[in-house]
Amino acid sequence: MTEDQPSSPVEVQPQLAPPPSTILERFGIPPVLFAFGTLILLFFLYQIIGGLTTVLIFGLKPTEENITGYRLSTGVGQLLLLFVPTLLLLQCISRTPAAFVRLRRPDLRTLFVPIVGIFSLQQMLQIYLVFQDRIPVPPELEHQLEELRRLIDEATRLLVGSTTVPELLWVVVIIAVIPAVAEELLFRGLVLRSLQTAMSPMRAVIVTGILFGGYHLNPASFVPLSAIGIYLGFLALRADSLWVSMSAHFVNNVIATVALYVRMSDDFVVTGNAEQMSNGMLLLTFWLFGVV
Repeated sequence: MTEDQPSSPVEVQPQLAPPPSTILERFGIPPVLFAFGTLILLFFLYQIIGGLTTVLIFGLKPTEENITGYRLSTGVGQLLLLFVPTLLLLQCISRTPAAFVRLRRPDLRTLFVPIVGIFSLQQMLQIYLVFQDRIPVPPELEHQLEELRRLIDEATRLLVGSTTVPELLWVVVIIAVIPAVAEELLFRGLVLRSLQTAMSPMRAVIVTGILFGGYHLNPASFVPLSAIGIYLGFLALRADSLWVSMSAHFVNNVIATVALYVRMSDDFVVTGNAEQMSNGMLLLTFWLFGVV
């Protein structure tokens, strides 16, 4: 009869601790509510606090004398009051912020079509603005709208315009590089992904685009800005990469800066001066670029 062998002790595997929950999970905050709260907070920081600070330091409106300060304020404001807060708030909504906002490097060959698309969309929206200006409005309202449009156009020309190549490069950084990163991270990153938790992807794209249009506080350009926002959201969704919408956003703003640098007319489209074209020619041009 053999002796029983002593049984070896059972090795107890240590249980892995569950990953730490996000602030939203911990407090049961819906991502959609968090997204709208983020927009309200950053609107207050950037448009109200940043805007008032700029006015107090550099004056009520940009001029030839203070335009450098206005540009610097715009760039610093977007970095400190949009980009940095968005990065911090993303930590509240996801344990992997880069993956959450689709910060994946795309195949460079996939960037060609979105860039052609943003150029074509710009041409279509330029034609839309000509038609918008031809809509009859009551005389008293027309005067107010014209004055508002004139003030916005003057400020835009000063901020975006340039006369030398070094100034053009500086403007590209302020007007194209920084907004392409900061605004895309906020809208096509945090906001779009948050809205997708409560609605279909395309509906989230449309809502985000409309919010993007309104965020710029430019009534005359609300529809074009919303259309661009919707297109950028579609790009981020279709390519599953925020870099694609960032690239298209950058190209869109660069086109505007270069157009002012070469003194191109506001109403210029590839087929001619839109303001001087007939309605039929405008519709044909709109359709052609829509096909593209």
